[in-house]
Amino acid sequence: MSITTVLTVAGMSCGHCEKTVSAGLSVLPGVTEVTADASTGHVTVASAQPLDDDVVRSAVDEAGFTFVGRG
Repeated sequence: MSITTVLTVAGMSCGHCEKTVSAGLSVLPGVTEVTADASTGHVTVASAQPLDDDVVRSAVDEAGFTFVGRG
């Protein structure tokens, strides 16, 4: 079973940004797929278990962007 979570990330402006955010989130435990869209600021994450917002925030911050929240 896969859980789909939509996150809002601020600061993405191009394809390189999308790849950077996706790479940062794809290494989190249980994450199976990440799709980032700079035009909307949304990042869709498929995972085997629910995501912890603090872990997501850390990964997004480390990638150089800002985790705004879910949705």
